[in-house]
Amino acid sequence: METSYLQEDVPGGVPLKMWTRGVPVEDEARKQLANAARLPIVHSHVAAMPDVHFGIGATVGSVIPTLRAIIPAAVGVDIGCGMMAAKTTLRADDLPDNLFPLRSAIERAVPHGRATGARDPGAWGMVPGTVDHAWKQLAPDFAALCVDYPKLAKTNHRNHLGTLGTGNHFIEVCLDEAGAVWFMLHSGSRGVGNAIGRMFIELAKQDALRNDVHLPDRDLAYFAEGAKYFDDYVRAVDWAQRFAALNREVMMRRVIEAAEATLHRRFESHVEAVNCHHNYVQKEHHFGEDVYVTRKGAVSAKAGQLGIIPGSMGARSFIVRGKGNPDSFHSCSHGAGRAMSRTEAKRRFTLADHRLATEGVECRKDKDVIDETPAAYKDIDAVMAAQHDLVEVVHTLKQVVCVKG
Repeated sequence: METSYLQEDVPGGVPLKMWTRGVPVEDEARKQLANAARLPIVHSHVAAMPDVHFGIGATVGSVIPTLRAIIPAAVGVDIGCGMMAAKTTLRADDLPDNLFPLRSAIERAVPHGRATGARDPGAWGMVPGTVDHAWKQLAPDFAALCVDYPKLAKTNHRNHLGTLGTGNHFIEVCLDEAGAVWFMLHSGSRGVGNAIGRMFIELAKQDALRNDVHLPDRDLAYFAEGAKYFDDYVRAVDWAQRFAALNREVMMRRVIEAAEATLHRRFESHVEAVNCHHNYVQKEHHFGEDVYVTRKGAVSAKAGQLGIIPGSMGARSFIVRGKGNPDSFHSCSHGAGRAMSRTEAKRRFTLADHRLATEGVECRKDKDVIDETPAAYKDIDAVMAAQHDLVEVVHTLKQVVCVKG
């Protein structure tokens, strides 16, 4: 029986299993995957999702299982970046013909771009879903981290909680196949997660130099269990992942409140809801071993588990249910994946191209979002076809409003 993935043997390393049938993979990404596969700590094989592309530190769209060690650069600097989606009781007919006021209300409610957050209005107090409530859950462990790593206290931490960020982070209003309205957003651990990631990546590199560890790529420096910084990194990355999940919850609350005020109606907002990471590490059991699974641009897709695979500013997105495929380490793609660099997208596409590609979507249509235009990404339909044995589609979403960072 033909396998659904393509296997490539790596001299001096474990194999690559790639769910990339019908999807292009650039040579730089293949080389990066092979470098990870040559590490002595990698268990069984490296899995590549159909949205795989070259990344900083490690390949985006890769799943790397490691024995008694973690690679900080494989987790990356946007620790806990991921998606949240919430189905509402609103219907397509409940939305106005002119969606600009709704987009504007969301942009006012959720700080985005390089903006930092504002303190919650006093009336909100410790209500679940507010910054005060979320920070109360995070503050004690953060204070403990700052005792050992005082530089973290000077980062954007609490004031980035409830903020979207830049680049490919977004908030969308979507319609599903039955006309139900969904809110969906994409963000992570913001400035504090970035600081944690960069600090430990550098410490891992220093460890490798000090211990004369020979690596196929310096960015793949790792901490082994028992190493000086291993436990601290596990503690810090766990905190950043919790920050990211709570960040998405705070933003979702703000989006819902903005929609209620703009549409002048109350509605139920979590008829179905998913909040999932796609840049993170956690301990799991695969192929007879307890391993640290790093998903960099990949989503957990255990049997029955719900996940989110977004397209682009003009393409469909999907709520999916995992099939628990063991060869992918129970994983699937985290999106369409970039087809080209941001610089190349800005060089290749015009404002007219972008406006045509986002026709029917209430979103920014200016030169500063050309790098996020739909054609800069892979074909989401080809990506979904390549991973038919990893997930099944539960809902198909099409955005009608898109807010970019």
